[in-house]
Amino acid sequence: MKRVTGIGGVFFKTADPQKTKDWYRDHLGFNTDDYGCTFWWKDKEGNDCSTQWSPFKDDTTYFAPSKKEFMMNFRVENLTELLEVLKSEGVTVIDKVEEYEYGKFGWIVDPEGNKIELWEPVDKAFL
Repeated sequence: MKRVTGIGGVFFKTADPQKTKDWYRDHLGFNTDDYGCTFWWKDKEGNDCSTQWSPFKDDTTYFAPSKKEFMMNFRVENLTELLEVLKSEGVTVIDKVEEYEYGKFGWIVDPEGNKIELWEPVDKAFL
């Protein structure tokens, strides 16, 4: 069973998300929108895929229960099955899965208290 297949996103806290997005747009050429910047790429089979870069307001609770300033998002296949396997291995799994037109999301916590978002993407939803 495949587990992580790639990096789905990099999410971090900042005092002023809009100022941060503008800086990255102006100085590094990021094509920013309300959510940050989506980087498009092809996997080894030639399928369209994406990785998200997103600054969050520093008082966000989205990273809870983690107290860290960042959250990693990893692309996975078969999220539901993977969460069950991880739970059986003793990994802290946050017992909820959310589903959207662009994929399913689940969350775990690593030994250092970092919340990790797992994403089973539907990349074609963005096209």
